[in-house]
Amino acid sequence: MAAILPLILAFGPAVAEAPGLDDLFSRLKEADAAAAGRIEREIWMEWSKSGSASADLLLDRGRKAMAAGDTKLAIEHLTALVDHAPDFAEGWNARATAYFRAGQFGPSMADIARVLTLNPRHFGAMAGLGAMLEATEQRDRALAAYRAALAIHPHLDGVEQAVERLEAEAAGQKL
Repeated sequence: MAAILPLILAFGPAVAEAPGLDDLFSRLKEADAAAAGRIEREIWMEWSKSGSASADLLLDRGRKAMAAGDTKLAIEHLTALVDHAPDFAEGWNARATAYFRAGQFGPSMADIARVLTLNPRHFGAMAGLGAMLEATEQRDRALAAYRAALAIHPHLDGVEQAVERLEAEAAGQKL
């Protein structure tokens, strides 16, 4: 998966994005940490718009099931979502998150690959990929995924610290 990350990132989005996203991403790169948080929330709101009431309902149900700690039900709702709307990147991302929380890294990574194919700027998916790679002791690949996420969102919560930690480990230091 990490080997294809640079290839995925080299292409533009496979599905048309909302017109204002380019502006949001430009502002995100230049923002301070406080402004970045606001811009990030705007980006997530745009990413969460499927254009379909039934897809939005399935996404909402999946997210609510995850929030309630019911990953099995979340995966069921989100699987219905990706079946219904296979070009909706956020459906795949939400299911990747549910799989991750269920400890199912293989299916989560497969869904992240789909997210990044549909939305190469999805910093959340990149950070999630980095977390799984780090958890499976693939530190060099994790570092690459984290750096890719930071290239898009320089203030991504927790990712700067993950990069610092992995760089220190690579240099033989313990944090």
